[in-house]
Amino acid sequence: MRQIARPFTGLLVGFAGASAVLLGAFGAHALRDVLDARGMELWHTAVQYHFWHALALALTAFAPAGTARRCAMAAFTIGIVLFSGSLYALAWGAPRWCGAITPLGGVAFIVGWMALGVAIRSRAAD
Repeated sequence: MRQIARPFTGLLVGFAGASAVLLGAFGAHALRDVLDARGMELWHTAVQYHFWHALALALTAFAPAGTARRCAMAAFTIGIVLFSGSLYALAWGAPRWCGAITPLGGVAFIVGWMALGVAIRSRAAD
């Protein structure tokens, strides 16, 4: 099972990081004259959280295998999709109710960090 998880983890980390860079560059160059100041602020926040949590996914890949690591990987991924995704959508003019999704992504980020802490603690206990 561990050999199957490693390639997927690498692809997930690579996709998360690459998409953060791509969306950051897209916002800085292509959207500069398209979005208003509020839209650019939302986009910037989305990219920041996206990028930091892509790095968190990379860190999680080095945690001991187990339920806590799988939970952290899933939670960080869900957080990127919900938190950053909803902010990207709002920047493009999505309905305001999309903003209600953002805190769910924030909760996923918190769960991810807690699960990562548990995973790392389990290694320290060995």
